[in-house]
Amino acid sequence: MGAPSHKGYNLTLLAIFALVWVLAAINPYNRADWALENVLSSLFVVLLVSTYTKFPFSRVSYTLIFLFLCLHEIGSHYTYARVPYDEWTRSVFGHSLNEMLGWQRNNFDRIIHFAYGLLIAYPIREVYLRIADAKGFWGYFLPFNFVLSTSLLYELIEWAAAEIFGGELGYHYLGTQGDIWDAHKDMLLGGVGALIAMIIIGLINYSRQRDFSREWTNSLTIKHSAPPGE
Repeated sequence: MGAPSHKGYNLTLLAIFALVWVLAAINPYNRADWALENVLSSLFVVLLVSTYTKFPFSRVSYTLIFLFLCLHEIGSHYTYARVPYDEWTRSVFGHSLNEMLGWQRNNFDRIIHFAYGLLIAYPIREVYLRIADAKGFWGYFLPFNFVLSTSLLYELIEWAAAEIFGGELGYHYLGTQGDIWDAHKDMLLGGVGALIAMIIIGLINYSRQRDFSREWTNSLTIKHSAPPGE
């Protein structure tokens, strides 16, 4: 028997995200930046929809992807450097999040980079397990590595976009807020998020899989003693 279908649940997530996307498109702070921020996310959604029949993800993965995309839409609406999360926390809890954590800048962009690693590492692990048949150590290292490499790639895309468009659009899209180490910190946070996700998954699997240790050990053993091509 195949995996159970959760089409209704997945369609609900898609419908809610479509609503969030429309709301974020209404009177954004900077229309050009909103459009630029949504290029990759829109392509990603199209890819997920177009491959749904051949490669449906688990409900957990779709939920994590949904949460990340919704957070991204908030950033695209306000521009990442202007998301008023501090005002929201002050109005709801009566305290400033920046003051509690000692932040001196708007860190919504840093939150999103951390969320990218934390939320997207699991769906990426699912791809590696189901397509590349990654096992043991590699089922945890490869998703972590993918998050780090794509975080690097995204920083290069940001830099290229800022160089190409320049001016106010390039400034809003890059969103460094004067921090010369912004790209490095963003990549680090993505990696930390992915590492936490893999540790949590590893601990869960360790407690539930009887052959966890054996699979981990086998994944690190040499399979072919001779170098290829010799």
